[in-house]
Amino acid sequence: MKIQELLGQNPYPGRGILLGKNLEGRILLSYFIMGRSENSRNRVFVRTDADTVETRAFDESRMIDPSLIIYAPLRHLQGGTFIISNGDQTDTIWDYLEGGRSFADALRTRTFEPDAPNYTPRISGLIGNQVRFRLSMIKSGDPEGREVRRMFYEYENVQNGVGKLIHTYEGDGNPLPSFMGEPRNVEVTGGLEDWHGAVWSCLNRDNRISLMTVQIEPDDGSWDIRLTNQNGE
Repeated sequence: MKIQELLGQNPYPGRGILLGKNLEGRILLSYFIMGRSENSRNRVFVRTDADTVETRAFDESRMIDPSLIIYAPLRHLQGGTFIISNGDQTDTIWDYLEGGRSFADALRTRTFEPDAPNYTPRISGLIGNQVRFRLSMIKSGDPEGREVRRMFYEYENVQNGVGKLIHTYEGDGNPLPSFMGEPRNVEVTGGLEDWHGAVWSCLNRDNRISLMTVQIEPDDGSWDIRLTNQNGE
């Protein structure tokens, strides 16, 4: 499906990860955040060093509670591995990989977010130097948050022009309904600028906050990044 069909009609997909390859075979990795509360909306993406992107308060004086909303959504390890997630599990994955353990090992130590009654899923992605795409979702299996469900997806030989999309919510609601089913297939076209612009334009203007897109050259692992923030545009 086209990205416009998957996101354009959804007022509140929440936070989302897309891993894909464009028609030329370049890898495109996108991550977006949305928000309804003032605290959630008061954020921007900032590239803090060559290998890390963090969320930060746009206005420090308006920050109410940094837990669950301030974290590093992107880390790049030497050797060409990219970690992306919607919470501080980015750092858990980093620590486990640095210690010689796996993406799944790291996430088996984590659970969904403690934000009852939503119990927001933790979504995570990994692109390694063998161009395998890995995605995970950790979500509540019941309305009371008693059961933990951990799903892991690994994709090999993803074709050019194809991406895998996962996001936290099926749409708006109270409580917010968690994402259902497997990651969705999406058509990936254009290069870094075109794709970044296409994803941003699909996100609901009233709820979108920030978008990050990374383009990776499969031959040598070189990469470039674009960030867009609703605050400060």
